[in-house]
Amino acid sequence: MSDENKKLTTSWGAPVGDNQNSITAGSRGPTLIQDVHLLEKLAHFNRERVPERVVHAKGAGAHGYFEVTQDLSNYSKASFLSEIGKRTPLFIRFSTVAGELGSADTVRDPRGFAVKFYTEEGNYDLVGNNTPVFFIRDAIKFPDFIHTQKRHPQTHLKNPNAVWDFWSLSPESLHQVTILMSDRGIPATLRHMHGFGSHTFKWVNAEGEAVWVKYHFKTEQGVKNLDVELAAKLAGENPDYHTEDLFNAIANGDFPAWKLSVQIMPLEDANTYRFDPFDVSKVWSQKDYPLIEVGRMVLNRNPENYFAEVEQATFSPGAFVPGIEASPDKMLQGRLFAYSDAHRYRVGANHNSLPINRPQAEVNNYQRDGQMRSDSNGGSSVYYEPNSFSGPTESAQNKPAAYAVSGEADSVAYDHHDHYTQAGDLYRLLSEDERTRLVEAIVGAIKPVEKDEIKLRQIGHFYKADPEYGTRIAEGLGLTVPQVV
Repeated sequence: MSDENKKLTTSWGAPVGDNQNSITAGSRGPTLIQDVHLLEKLAHFNRERVPERVVHAKGAGAHGYFEVTQDLSNYSKASFLSEIGKRTPLFIRFSTVAGELGSADTVRDPRGFAVKFYTEEGNYDLVGNNTPVFFIRDAIKFPDFIHTQKRHPQTHLKNPNAVWDFWSLSPESLHQVTILMSDRGIPATLRHMHGFGSHTFKWVNAEGEAVWVKYHFKTEQGVKNLDVELAAKLAGENPDYHTEDLFNAIANGDFPAWKLSVQIMPLEDANTYRFDPFDVSKVWSQKDYPLIEVGRMVLNRNPENYFAEVEQATFSPGAFVPGIEASPDKMLQGRLFAYSDAHRYRVGANHNSLPINRPQAEVNNYQRDGQMRSDSNGGSSVYYEPNSFSGPTESAQNKPAAYAVSGEADSVAYDHHDHYTQAGDLYRLLSEDERTRLVEAIVGAIKPVEKDEIKLRQIGHFYKADPEYGTRIAEGLGLTVPQVV
């Protein structure tokens, strides 16, 4: 069989009908668990590296607290948000995405921004990045995307051909690519960058009324970025520069802090907003949905043991508490499964019983046994449900709030396919100096790509976002913008 006729198959040899879109209820979702191809891809992907994290392997962490500064209980019944002045202990892990455990801190890469709130109703994990958007918007593409960021299977070298081939064939990546290649792609320190929940989430109040929300952590230290040449110098001389800076700042009493704000969208607006609000490659305009301050995060204590606290910390976007729930964001829906599954593989089925992950709230369930079970394993108590022996039972008031879904179960993309407006808006917001550095970074990154076909396809995307954007990159590569664009 020729290469042109090879069919993509599952691991059990069945042909795959759609590898770009997960099966959802209608174009908006949510994702259906019957999509066995999606589950197989994510489950296999989580088991591709041993023992470090498949992504976000290199990281630094710290303890701190979150203090409420504005009462938003009319939007969410989450207890840790319930009153002004209330403090909740937390642990945060910052990380790079693509590099291995020993890689340099100062490379051009998004930064993970994962926060674990130890609330009295259980742990709440907000697992985001230092960017408000992402490269893809459907979890079914995630293993393929990360493969392009990793090493070539033959040379074991980073592969710009794979990186730009994938991005050029996935135009939804353009917004995030523009951010990554801008000055913000290399933060000066972990303290001098913003953080975002990135996804859309749902808040529910005590009356069962719901809204859509997005999270924004704004650094009080100010945003600072590294010059490309200095970043490269530090990568060679001190590859742990960001890790060292965070530890030393806290050790010296210079406690970093961030203000947490949210954007709030009424449920019904999701059906009429000019961009799909669940598409993680898009932002909501702050003119449409202004930032509302919620509280303040302060980091004031370093870990005592890196492995026990930073390396064994596990975060999942699915670790919710009453008052905070999932949205039909397709990327989020896949992460609800993938993150916890990765931890069960990497750390063990009982990862949440480790001290760094253990909730401060009492845990009552019927999960028993498994590797590294370090507590009493439920003792002699009842181990099944329903039962007649006064075992823990569900509380109906904590059921997630319902929302309507519609459409046929099918592998379909989001209805909105405008991948260029927001990337172009971002380009036009940059100063001339910032645009010049952005173009230089992109040109330098694309030059090693062997196929002009890939370069031209990517130039076309830049041009559609803004003609000047595409033209300058084409000129830097010694090419011309394709006539078809």
